Amino acid sequence: MSSTTADPLAALGALPGVADSVEAMRTAVDRVYGHRVMRRRSNEITSEAALRGARGSAALAGADWALEEVRRRSDFGAEGESRTVGAALRLTAEAGQLLSVWRQSPLRVLARLHLVAAGGAQPDDTVGRPRLAGEAVDEPLIRLPLPDADEVAGRLDGLARLLLAGTSAPALVTAAVVHGELLALRPFGSFNQLVARAAERIVLIDSGLDPKSICPAEVGHAELGREAYLTALDGYVSGAPEGVAAWIAHCGKAVELGVRESTAVCEALQRGAA
Repeated sequence: MSSTTADPLAALGALPGVADSVEAMRTAVDRVYGHRVMRRRSNEITSEAALRGARGSAALAGADWALEEVRRRSDFGAEGESRTVGAALRLTAEAGQLLSVWRQSPLRVLARLHLVAAGGAQPDDTVGRPRLAGEAVDEPLIRLPLPDADEVAGRLDGLARLLLAGTSAPALVTAAVVHGELLALRPFGSFNQLVARAAERIVLIDSGLDPKSICPAEVGHAELGREAYLTALDGYVSGAPEGVAAWIAHCGKAVELGVRESTAVCEALQRGAA
């Protein structure tokens, strides 16, 4: 992602079709925030959204467990799908605690997210820092050329500067760019997908669009499916305006589907069924 404009994120917001995606997403978010259950039981909606968001993020990373299995388990191993689900749950719990740090140092937050995701499963000095030259990346589901360590460092620094400079771009655009850049770069040796989706969540919360974290985009990304996710990501990485716009629209649709999930939870609580 690059641009010579003073506010490159705002320039992306002006791409054809992006305004429609932003408006559709905002309408959906406003609707769930206006639900009568939110006035009395918003903490329950937040907790349920976190659980379902973690399940969705883990599913995209290859651990597609049933929601009730995620809900009932308290033990998560250090290998395989169990490791992935545990990492997703830890990240979702941590994301809301990092807002003040995010506003000052996004790179510190990304390092913290990777540390949380690893959860002691990688007791070495690769955890919690961007990879160095020659270090491998365990991210087999992302089918993109892997940038070298120098490019990763430069683009991470550029992304951080962009975020700290502020933007008039809609929250969806900023969240989609953060998400897309982290997937394209895969700056860590592992868990890059989970970290990227947690960072997207942080942007949506921090922007004020979803302050109670009840709109789990991860649910929507999982529902749209891995192939659609990877195809949209290819468009972002291409740098072509239509490809970037398609990625932003994909992320907007994911938020809308997350809203639909939380709306269903609100309706169930209203009926006394949950």
